[in-house]
Amino acid sequence: MKIKKGDKVRVMAGEFKGKEGNVMKTFPKSNRVLIEGINVIKKHAKPTQANPDGGILEYEAPIHASNVMLVDKEGATRVGYKTVTETSKKKTLTKKVRVSKKTGEVLD
Repeated sequence: MKIKKGDKVRVMAGEFKGKEGNVMKTFPKSNRVLIEGINVIKKHAKPTQANPDGGILEYEAPIHASNVMLVDKEGATRVGYKTVTETSKKKTLTKKVRVSKKTGEVLD
């Protein structure tokens, strides 16, 4: 997935189009992300030992990753990958890093 936990994203499609929030959790198998304050749903719960009052609970539901874009300094941008080589005195390391398609800056 090109979106990671902690990224600031903007919703590009659906009911919450144009809203921004931080990614709280990612679900790579289903290609979904959980965004803080976006797609809040209500669920009715019976009283249990863990929740003695029961009632109506509100929490965020996952949204498909294709409906969000990462927010960079310039605004919403697509994400690509690039290999960067770092050389030290004895070793050369190659890393795969995320890159903003709009500005070309390294995101990681």
